[in-house]
Amino acid sequence: MGVTFDNTEKKFVFDFEHDGAEDIVSLTGNGYQVEAFGKCFYYGYEFSEQVESSVRTAFIKYVKFTKDLQDTPDLTAFIKKAVDNLGKQIDLYDYNLVVMPESSSKVNQYMLRYIYRFAQPTLRKMELVKSLPSTISFDMDAYEQAYLNDVLENGRPRYTQAQKEEAKQSVNKMLDLIHQKDYFTIAKDVKKSRFRPYIMNFLRFASKEDEELCSKIRHQNVLVIDDITTSGSTLNEVLRTLRILNEDNDITIFSLIGRRDLMAESL
Repeated sequence: MGVTFDNTEKKFVFDFEHDGAEDIVSLTGNGYQVEAFGKCFYYGYEFSEQVESSVRTAFIKYVKFTKDLQDTPDLTAFIKKAVDNLGKQIDLYDYNLVVMPESSSKVNQYMLRYIYRFAQPTLRKMELVKSLPSTISFDMDAYEQAYLNDVLENGRPRYTQAQKEEAKQSVNKMLDLIHQKDYFTIAKDVKKSRFRPYIMNFLRFASKEDEELCSKIRHQNVLVIDDITTSGSTLNEVLRTLRILNEDNDITIFSLIGRRDLMAESL
């Protein structure tokens, strides 16, 4: 199945039976499972390589910000088709926990309700929410060890002490700007990707009870879901938050729309 864009009517047209050369987004089919984020990553749809960025952006906004999904049968069928496809790849009944990031989109909540139709009655949901900008921190020790203390092939330090101090000052200025914000998002606010792995406390559990429960869960199947995965920064933060508590669970990731070229290097 695929989705096309009617340029005359300025609307998206869903075809649940056929693929077409003009599709802007298509069900992933055989390319459904890839290795990304260091985990098994499934995604329902991917954009065509030739789709214009303006059309892609418009479709993402349509998916994420439709106010009432129940009144949009094409979009709800679009979501169900992807979850049905996921159910053919993995046994959702084997999963004990679903984790999802906070989102203004209603897609994650709708996916969760639909997943419950396939899952065991004891399946539990947890939500990770964005922390206040004032609580964001930076792991300077890890950044210095992994980046600033790098050496050349001849064994000499890559950076002088003055260059290291300049880099640290840049980090502190970045943190000051973050702390002054009303809202913080890694994808938009941290332009230099080398900083991203060291930004701490970006996400937190919606409740202390959820955090305590997740810290006690061992050797269980956890499904992480998200609506749209482009840069992968949000999913990276979800996984890091889960790993801080423990690394004993078998985590699978599902995104409604994703990319097969997402890699785990940033982890």
